[in-house]
Amino acid sequence: MRKHLMILMALAVVLIGPSARGDEPKKPLNVLFLFSDDLRPELGTYGHPIVKTPNIDALAAAGVRFDKAYCQFPLCNPSRTSLLTGRYPVVTGVLGNRSWFGKEHPDYVSLPRLFKNHGYKTLRSGKVFHGGIDDYEAWTMGGDPKTRPGVDRGGALGVAVAESSAERKESDGRRDRRSDSIIVIPGDGDSVGDGAVASRAIKLLREHKDGPFFLACGFSKPHSPPEAPQRFFDLYDPADVILPPDFAPRPTAPPGVPPVSVRANTDLFIGRDASPDEARKVVRAYWAALTWVDYNVGRVIGELDRLGLRENTVIVFWGDHGYHLGEKGRWSKAGSLFEVGARVPLIIATPKAAGNGRPSRRVVEALDIYRTLADLTGLPVAEGVQGRSLVPLLADPSAPWDHSAYTVWAEGGVINGVSVRDERFRYAEWDGPRGGAFLYDLNVDPRELKNLADDPAFASIRERFSGLVRRHRQTGGD
Repeated sequence: MRKHLMILMALAVVLIGPSARGDEPKKPLNVLFLFSDDLRPELGTYGHPIVKTPNIDALAAAGVRFDKAYCQFPLCNPSRTSLLTGRYPVVTGVLGNRSWFGKEHPDYVSLPRLFKNHGYKTLRSGKVFHGGIDDYEAWTMGGDPKTRPGVDRGGALGVAVAESSAERKESDGRRDRRSDSIIVIPGDGDSVGDGAVASRAIKLLREHKDGPFFLACGFSKPHSPPEAPQRFFDLYDPADVILPPDFAPRPTAPPGVPPVSVRANTDLFIGRDASPDEARKVVRAYWAALTWVDYNVGRVIGELDRLGLRENTVIVFWGDHGYHLGEKGRWSKAGSLFEVGARVPLIIATPKAAGNGRPSRRVVEALDIYRTLADLTGLPVAEGVQGRSLVPLLADPSAPWDHSAYTVWAEGGVINGVSVRDERFRYAEWDGPRGGAFLYDLNVDPRELKNLADDPAFASIRERFSGLVRRHRQTGGD
């Protein structure tokens, strides 16, 4: 009871304005949810000295930037499913890219469906759910029928079991295609790829400006292969790229780190080594692609402003999981329970929120977004939805917040790795014959170069984290 009272009080602080005082009828808040794929927090607002992201930086200055936000699974479909259902992957059973949550859990109300059920126009442009596994009926406009093979055969876990082998075959088949090829898009790019996604979102804003609307706009970059119009490549010089201290030509587990924690590449440099020169060129291309995303974010938010909708719209910007750019020789996200694989950008700009303009350094999870948007818009949440509302942190980004973040990985439909992140440490525990653990003190070792798991001085800390891992694996709770 006290918890709900605190959230209601925080919500009152967040939404201070004429409608909250009763001077005029309260108008429902719109939601603009901006997604990016494979985007680590390598942005200007997160302190990167070279990357240019003026539009995302401006959004962060207008809202609350979360510096310690984490996905629940370092792969597109499980991560997005967790956020969009408000449940941990251990609970959804969606542990791969071919599983649809609705097959095993038809009672789950996805985030867009929640808004549609309460009178909102739910609008989609681009990648929101994973490709071919859309929650079609949740959208007023923009939904896609399911097309991914296998999603309607068997349950989510059953499909995930078959997926591991299928993914390996798919990866093997891609090796000759050089998925790390760099693509320069001709012209301004506004009518292709992410440019077309932004253009469609702008069209939907114009058509549904009277609201209330829930518009999800999903950009597919900087997912491999990196691509952007030439002008975005021209912003960067490969010579300016500084490779990480644990860079290696191929995936390499450092001494003392469980080998299972460093999986083969599935996105870039598949089945071949990365030379330093090639690596710098690919990082440059990644930067160009994410700056193109930033440009398109600016186009969509610019139209929102032109239509006079900013003061009545919650804007969320989120990346679906982290990404390795040469750290430990890796060029992908799959299987990574390291900080660089789990940490994501998250910005929430709420009209008149007391915390706007200040960053929050509290540890939060992607699945917290479900409850947060429900609280901000006054929509009820079904029993079983997990996560915590971030409304108290939107009111005061430094508010007390003693919570951890969980990220898991699975092979063959079975979870074999669980990580926990608190304010200071990252701990991960692996099963199987190659299993083991790693523990990093990120206050002094942000690059995760020294594994402390077997250090007697940290034995009690490891024991505490190991208990949290066991509980999460068993119950999907925290």
